[in-house]
Amino acid sequence: MADSKTNGASTEESISPYGPARSTVKGEPLSQSDLAAYNDWFKASLYLSLGMIYLRENPLLKEPLTKDHLKLRLLGHFGSAPGQIFTWMHFNRLINKHDLDAVFISGPGHGAPAVLSQSYLEGVYSEVYHDCSEDAEGLQRFFKQFSFPGGIGSHATPETPGSLHEGGELGYAISHAFGAVFDHPDLIALTMVGDGEAETGPMATSWHSTKFLNPKVDGAVLPVLHLNGYKINNPTLLARITHKELENLFLGYGWQPYFVEGDDVDTMHQAMAATLEHCVDEIRRFQKQARDSGKAFRPRWPMIILRSPKGWTGPRKIGDNFLEGYWRAHQVPITDVATNPDHLQILEKWMKSYEPDRLFKDGRILPELKAALAPKGNRRMSANPVANGGLLRKPLRLPDFKKYALAVDKSAATTAASMSNMAGYLRDVVAMNPHSFRLFGPDETESNKLGKVYEAAPKVWLGEYFDEDANGGNLAMEGRVMEMLSEHTCEGWLEGYILTGRHGMLNSYEPFIPIVSSMVNQHCKWLEKCLEVEWRHKVASLNILLTAVVWRQDHNGFTHQDPGFLDTVVNKSPDVSAASNVVDLFKLIHHTDHSHGLTDAEWTALFTDNVPVIFNFHSYPWLVHRLTYKRPGAANLHVRGYKEKGNIDTPLELAIRNQTDRFSLAIDAIDRIPSLHNRGAAARETLRNEQIRAKNVAFETGLDPPFLKDWQWRRRGLWQH
Repeated sequence: MADSKTNGASTEESISPYGPARSTVKGEPLSQSDLAAYNDWFKASLYLSLGMIYLRENPLLKEPLTKDHLKLRLLGHFGSAPGQIFTWMHFNRLINKHDLDAVFISGPGHGAPAVLSQSYLEGVYSEVYHDCSEDAEGLQRFFKQFSFPGGIGSHATPETPGSLHEGGELGYAISHAFGAVFDHPDLIALTMVGDGEAETGPMATSWHSTKFLNPKVDGAVLPVLHLNGYKINNPTLLARITHKELENLFLGYGWQPYFVEGDDVDTMHQAMAATLEHCVDEIRRFQKQARDSGKAFRPRWPMIILRSPKGWTGPRKIGDNFLEGYWRAHQVPITDVATNPDHLQILEKWMKSYEPDRLFKDGRILPELKAALAPKGNRRMSANPVANGGLLRKPLRLPDFKKYALAVDKSAATTAASMSNMAGYLRDVVAMNPHSFRLFGPDETESNKLGKVYEAAPKVWLGEYFDEDANGGNLAMEGRVMEMLSEHTCEGWLEGYILTGRHGMLNSYEPFIPIVSSMVNQHCKWLEKCLEVEWRHKVASLNILLTAVVWRQDHNGFTHQDPGFLDTVVNKSPDVSAASNVVDLFKLIHHTDHSHGLTDAEWTALFTDNVPVIFNFHSYPWLVHRLTYKRPGAANLHVRGYKEKGNIDTPLELAIRNQTDRFSLAIDAIDRIPSLHNRGAAARETLRNEQIRAKNVAFETGLDPPFLKDWQWRRRGLWQH
């Protein structure tokens, strides 16, 4: 047990990553033999990380390094690898000690060398990919495939055992981690946050997730903010502010930060071991208190701020230029090794300083080292089935949707609210799946008429309470509805939740869902790549319910009128995406390009190939043109839709602005039938006058005319008034 003496705050004021370890938690839990073992594991991991970037031959440097052994194109990022490896290996000690269930989430961009090195050393990579065996030949293939055509990427991609977060787009590590631990009471998500990533907006909001984490029923997230000081070519903000300012920032978020800083490897080992043990003890104590008492509360959860040099353990300088501890260590540390013999020798000396000849026996890590430090079986973070959530997924129990059908006594004459009816269905889904389904939303569930879900379960809220919250607040320490006014955080929670084997839905307004278009795009890419990885099991669908659509945003003005998210979804592969708004839009695509698509014969039977067709569409009209460009008679297709024309309008006035109203459509149809001659001109004039009259009523009263607003189908005419 570490001597977990803390002073409550780091009293050291230096913000340098150099020197003997400085830490909030004091203690030396590691013996000298432990230190030797951790140093060896650290060296082996760093050697693998450099090997992935540089080598295609001579994987153990049995021969003098030449340019023929190097990859012809050097790709990869070394800078964050040492800190991530350092954290992973020390957490393994606590997994072994406490039999912890844990996953590792790599937030820093291009952080795969750290994750892959641990997977290989733990033996998982070779178990999954037999060609990358634990021998010299397998190690050569392991190195060559990295950032190489036909191989694997430089992020923690779906091909990476133990990964549920790629990190290709920064900012989502914490929200994914919280999504993963909701309803997983024994899971700890050890989450590395890069100090560049920490500058993103989504990351800034996700730190508030502790206000929704219940120690009674949920697991825990242990963030490690990695201050290595630099991004691609700039210093990072959080690495250049004072200790007190940094500490106060995270105290204000509700966390308890513990610092571990320095570059002296032996003292850093002791500091990290003591700090991680203290944090795990705190987590376990909070959870035990909540579960023994049956009372949820919001702890001040621990986090670690790890400050170490970028490219730690590399050469401090190459010639006159700084490398370790500077931005040059971010990507490929030494770029000209193929053309500069002196730099090639520096690289060889650097790699050999990690003693591959001693630590690897024909490509296999020393058995005694692996036995001493690596967890066993599924306790290895690179083998945890939680990160392959489809293995854990259970079917969602669903009520019979026919029970929620609305009675329609007369066609086009029945008025009903679709969302409030949907709310009854969702209420019962929540009730039938009390531990595996959550509804997420950015403060819009009630506004979206889904309030009936609160009959099954309230909103989760571990912040402070006021008396008036009992009057319709629907707040509770335990619930199934998650609301925070951050689309990024809600989307990240949902993604983390379903990627670890559960089910959920995000409800949001159509005009604001584009805020997470890029997140959804990244999730679709993850799913697409998973289809190519045979050991990945399918997870549940990511469901997004959009309301407050563009044509119902007349009263909120131009800024709230944006149906563009549909384009994002439709652009994705048909294997991983679907979109529905009454009709199946994918029917328009040629059947050779989409399994839902119509054949040309079916298309022609519906739309013809020689008659003008007016297509009135919900979203931007150009989307339909893109989907139908191959179709017979595509030149005859005239699409009407939202054209970025809007203001504070009535529904009809907004439609008129965009030429999607009944009058504009009828006039358009007349204009495309020249055989109508004078009859068409007279009808056209009548329609135009009716359109003007309707607009004038809106300008005078603020409402559409009753004969339009309350319109119902009548056999004798289009409308009556």
